[in-house]
Amino acid sequence: MTDILPPNAHGKLVEPTTLFIQRLLPGPIERVWSFLTESDLRRRWLASGDMEMKVGAPFTLIWRNSELTNPPGSRPEGFGEEHRLESRILACEPPNKLAFAWGEGEVSIALEDKGAKVLLSVTHLRIVERSSRVMIGAGWHAHLDLLVTRMEGGELATPYWDYWSALRQDYERRLPM
Repeated sequence: MTDILPPNAHGKLVEPTTLFIQRLLPGPIERVWSFLTESDLRRRWLASGDMEMKVGAPFTLIWRNSELTNPPGSRPEGFGEEHRLESRILACEPPNKLAFAWGEGEVSIALEDKGAKVLLSVTHLRIVERSSRVMIGAGWHAHLDLLVTRMEGGELATPYWDYWSALRQDYERRLPM
């Protein structure tokens, strides 16, 4: 693997129901960990929700994607103002690994120092339905690009929903049937 990833690195299926995606972020690793685990920072790129950093601890992720950019873009049909996901911590090894339940699936996030940068690797397991793989692939892609942008002190050039919708079409073409 190279040390520098293209800014639009797509997620890949490493197994039929497992999506893997990476981003290279500005460090230090403790700052990236804060953006993963602190609700007020995480809500700026993904979803809010307080987490007790203890294996087995329950928490709720609360998405308000229309608040991620101004303007928010055109929210696709079927999406509300807010989405909630009940979860629990499955692994917590600060500042290198965080894993949590995602419905019937699981998300594992690993952080690795790369000099002044941090390599973030997301493995999303047990995404059974192809339509879910497409939506989740586009979602992780958009949210991680937003994380990079936020950590660099910037804003997405495209409204969030418009960006996600374009990525959804892209993942629809890329992911196998």
